[in-house]
Amino acid sequence: MREIEAKYRVPSGDVEAVLAALKTCGLAVSDPVHQDDQAYAQAGWEYGMPKVGATFARLRTTREGHVFTVKRPVSGEMDCVEHETAVADRGEMHAALAEMGFRPTVRIVKTRRTASAAAVSVCVDEVDHVGLFIEVETVVADDRDGVAAQAELDTFVRGLGLDVERTTDTYDSLVRAATS
Repeated sequence: MREIEAKYRVPSGDVEAVLAALKTCGLAVSDPVHQDDQAYAQAGWEYGMPKVGATFARLRTTREGHVFTVKRPVSGEMDCVEHETAVADRGEMHAALAEMGFRPTVRIVKTRRTASAAAVSVCVDEVDHVGLFIEVETVVADDRDGVAAQAELDTFVRGLGLDVERTTDTYDSLVRAATS
């Protein structure tokens, strides 16, 4: 299984307009959750190199605890094989990642609200340093065309009637560019 994503910047930064558009579509949006993510890259990978085929990790902390995620982009940065699990100790997981040769890249801090519609998950993210985004994702079988799945996600977001700008950059790349 692969996770397919599409990400959109909301230039107005108007979170209330986004929440209203989702509500109009019948979606119930969660309360905001603070997320503190540390991104990691495999040994030898540097920004500017292709991400496809490389392995990346993330440690996320929320009020519920810590989650460890590994992603490997398949056809693009928004089409990934993904594995995720809860971890008891962020510090120990950080140390384990360092032992495996991963290095920390950037910290991504955001406030996230979520909703779902059928097989689509919707995230409304207010990301420190880079602004407001709508991220939509779906999980597909390994043999599914990722570009076709992204086109379906794009149709969903465009149907919200919001002024959005699609980006193919991940939050780590956007935050790094904004803070470098």
